[in-house]
Amino acid sequence: MERISIIYTGFGILGALLFFLIGYVLRKYTARMKIKHAEEKSKTIVEDAKKEAESRRREVQLESKDLMLKMRADFERESKQRRKELTHLERRLIQREENLDRRIDIIDKKEKEAEGRHQHLHAKEKEMREKEETLSRLLQEEKEKLQKVSGMTVDEAKRILLKKLENEVKQESAYMVKRLEEEAKEKADKEARKIIGLAIQKCAADHTVETTISVVNLPNDEMKGRIIGREGRNIRALEMATGIDVIIDDTPEAVILSGFDMVRREIARIALERLIEDGRIHPARIEEVVEKVKKEMEANIREEGEKAVFDVGLHGIHPELVKLLGRLKYRTSYGQNVLQHSKEVAYIMGVMAGELKLDFNLAKRIGLLHDIGKAVSHEVEGTHAKIGSDIARKYNEPETIIHAIEAHHQDIEARTLLAVLVQAADAISATRPGARRETLETYIKRLEKLESIADSFKGVERSYAIQAGREVRIMVKPEMMDDAQASVLAREIKKKVEEGLEYPGQIKVTVIRETRAIEYAK
Repeated sequence: MERISIIYTGFGILGALLFFLIGYVLRKYTARMKIKHAEEKSKTIVEDAKKEAESRRREVQLESKDLMLKMRADFERESKQRRKELTHLERRLIQREENLDRRIDIIDKKEKEAEGRHQHLHAKEKEMREKEETLSRLLQEEKEKLQKVSGMTVDEAKRILLKKLENEVKQESAYMVKRLEEEAKEKADKEARKIIGLAIQKCAADHTVETTISVVNLPNDEMKGRIIGREGRNIRALEMATGIDVIIDDTPEAVILSGFDMVRREIARIALERLIEDGRIHPARIEEVVEKVKKEMEANIREEGEKAVFDVGLHGIHPELVKLLGRLKYRTSYGQNVLQHSKEVAYIMGVMAGELKLDFNLAKRIGLLHDIGKAVSHEVEGTHAKIGSDIARKYNEPETIIHAIEAHHQDIEARTLLAVLVQAADAISATRPGARRETLETYIKRLEKLESIADSFKGVERSYAIQAGREVRIMVKPEMMDDAQASVLAREIKKKVEEGLEYPGQIKVTVIRETRAIEYAK
């Protein structure tokens, strides 16, 4: 048994050696075959690469030849065009030379004719001087005769005559001024109405009325308690982060945000809506969301400014001015959105400038930037016109634009036609129906002040402010003034209204003088 186990063991060892030897030989053979196959494959790849490189080289050569042919054809075509232009210019030069020669001949003829006329005029002038001397002598003789007959000296007669002439000239000048004013007004009103009518027809912007509150709708009334938080910590954190008052009352499923700064109020509204949607409402989360919304609001403000510039069709405006324009979306004036108002003024300015043959783009730029000061007027002291002109100067806007911005509310005298146009466009946009709103108290005070200004003049019997304060009609006592003096009175009332009353748009002053002749038939 022991011997048999030894034999089996030997056979096992022998078999293992045999298998090992066979495996070794097979692996060696397989490795050689793989190496041979790899070498063949690499040769094939190299040959393919060479073929592809050769093909690519031929394609590049063909493309370069095509490009050379195209460039040569373009050069020949351009040369032909240049030769044609030079030939045309040469013809024009020859024609101009001929025209100049003809003009020189005409000028020579005119000079000869002028020399003849000069000699004739010289003779006429000599004759006129002789006649003047004769007339002066005869006039002096007549004066001496008149002085003897009347018994007055020349100075006394002059004083009486001058006084009479002065009265006649005053009366005549008053009538003349009235007639010229009526003619000028009729012509100017007709042209102005045409231009303004075209401007208004081409601009039909919508107006939105903003308030000082925003309402945030809630999914249910239980959310109010979560917004308030334990001992009011959530609502205090929201108010401190945004600077807006959060009002939670009995209004069902609603929270009111109150504040005059529309940017902050909008940040508070968006932040609160996100907090409600998220469901996690606590001081840390509130501060995180508010900061994120503030960054988004800055980006939104910049986008709104860029959109306004694009809508108006301008370019080259400083990025900081674009950002300030975007802030105007969140500012209102008498309920009118200031950015929408600025765009409308730009449109109206462009139309009127086009009608008057002025710089179209410069006019629109003035209209868009005229209220730029309102973007920071709550942070900087001074009128928004002065603030706006300083901002425009800071960002290197042209002096024409700076002056128009500063003069658009007549803080300074308008020195350019564009400055006058921006005043008119601003008034049109502000006073069109539905554009702005004002309190009843302010409205009534303005009407009373307008009537009191008219009543303060001598000879006024009654005055009435009509058409929502756009016109004041004054009845005068006919025995105290004539028609010419009524025209002067209208001008004086107009000046006093401009000096003592603030109002949007313009006010028409109408003076009515009525003369009645009454007789009774018995």
